[in-house]
Amino acid sequence: MAEPIKILQNLLDHCVVKNKVIAKNISNIGTENYKREDVVFRDVLTENVNSLLKTSDQRHISGLSPNSSMDSKYELVEDDSQEMDSGINNVNIEKEMSELAENSLRFKFASNRVSDYFKTIQNVIKSGS
Repeated sequence: MAEPIKILQNLLDHCVVKNKVIAKNISNIGTENYKREDVVFRDVLTENVNSLLKTSDQRHISGLSPNSSMDSKYELVEDDSQEMDSGINNVNIEKEMSELAENSLRFKFASNRVSDYFKTIQNVIKSGS
């Protein structure tokens, strides 16, 4: 049962990093030529790419290796869109607030599931069975 907890832990970690990136974007809405950032969850990306890419020859393009120059589970990417939503840069406050709300819901969901999991374990220990 440790696997679902690990998945939930990764989701919680992702939500924390995502929240920081969204806050950075919002705080830089008035900064000229600032490019909004987003965060990509590398483990999910790596897992999905590796499951989709099958090679029959070593000269073929290989999937992403989980240990290939990836120091972190996350990758910060700049949004290179040229749309100047704020007139100063490409940060769109409505989009950022929407992503913040969505991220908050994900965090709340994952933290509730982790809490429920440990409450269940605590109840089992208390009952002695």
